Amino acid sequence: MLSALALFSCGNKGGKDGKIDGEIVDFSETANGKVDKEKLPVIKFTEGTHDFGKIIQGEKVAHKFSFTNEGKSNLIITSAKASCGCTIAEPTKAPIAPGGTGTIDVTFDSNGKSGMVTKTISVLTNCEPNTVFITITGNVIVPDDASEKK
Repeated sequence: MLSALALFSCGNKGGKDGKIDGEIVDFSETANGKVDKEKLPVIKFTEGTHDFGKIIQGEKVAHKFSFTNEGKSNLIITSAKASCGCTIAEPTKAPIAPGGTGTIDVTFDSNGKSGMVTKTISVLTNCEPNTVFITITGNVIVPDDASEKK
C-alpha cells in the first residue's frame, strides 16, 4: 500500500512507459527489494519540535524546520502534510544532495483555536523509514485574555 502511495504521489516523474526512474525515488519496497540501506539518504532535523509559546487567537505564526541529508544519495521529500487544515507545511522541492540542507516551512493559523495546541507534520521521504514526524506546539490565548501574553 505504501509503495503504491509513493508511486502515485510521484506520477509526473515517470518515463514514457509510466514507470518511475529508480534514480528519482529509491524506497526499500521497490523493484527486487535489494536496496543497500547504507546508500540511502538520511534526513536529520536540527529540531523535531518547535514551541511557539503564547499566541493570540487569530495570529498566523511560522517556523522553518531545517534539515540535513546525512546519507549517501539524494533526499527527496514527496510530501509534508499537517494533522489539520490550520497548519500548512511547504517542504524544499528540489532533491537534496548528500551533505546538503533544506527546510520545511510550517505556518499555523490560530483562528478559532484556544488553549494548548499540538500539530504534527508527516514528512514522506525516500529514506528508511520513509516517514518522519515534526511537531509544533503553542498556547493560544483568547483575545479577552491577551494581557496574559505579556
